[in-house]
Amino acid sequence: MKVLMINGSAHEHGTTYSALKIIADELKSQGIDSEIVCLGTAAVHSCMGCGNCHKVGKCVFDDDPLNAIGEKVKEADGYIFGAPVHYASPAGAMVALMDRLFYAYGRYMKFKPGAAVVAARRAGTTASYEVLNKYIGLCSMIQVPSTYWNMIYGNNGEEALRDEEGVSIMRAIGSNMAWLLKLLRSAKGTGLEAPVVIKKERTNFIR
Repeated sequence: MKVLMINGSAHEHGTTYSALKIIADELKSQGIDSEIVCLGTAAVHSCMGCGNCHKVGKCVFDDDPLNAIGEKVKEADGYIFGAPVHYASPAGAMVALMDRLFYAYGRYMKFKPGAAVVAARRAGTTASYEVLNKYIGLCSMIQVPSTYWNMIYGNNGEEALRDEEGVSIMRAIGSNMAWLLKLLRSAKGTGLEAPVVIKKERTNFIR
């Protein structure tokens, strides 16, 4: 079993990485593999809503990290989406990636465990956490619980490790993710059917 973690920070080993690394270490201690993919300074396209991904199975923009990450999404059993806070919102590149990732590859994440984590020097964490959680909800994912809102504080990776409550939250995410993955694996072959997929009805406010 493997958990894919996306680091939406421009800093490969900054505060967001520290949060994800704590989760990864907890997963490893419980026998779960993980991989951290960092967006870094790569330019990330915004979604155009063209719908081409639903026709050909990948995003029309093939010159940024999205489709490579999408291939990893197909193989993963669980997901962690991490982002730093910029102007009281998740980093713009991460939001652009999430828009396209869930539109083009969301079907591969359905009914799998996922969690969002945010990192900040000081403010904007709850607003950013809410933004990332919306993706998890709309995709019928299983939201991994923790002991508080999934946030950690620090101006850099070293400071984040001194946020004792933040560290404990990240460890709880890793532990709960491992438990959910093992629970789902134990259900395989038991005859338990997957949830019934209810067709989404689309309505417009303007007719």
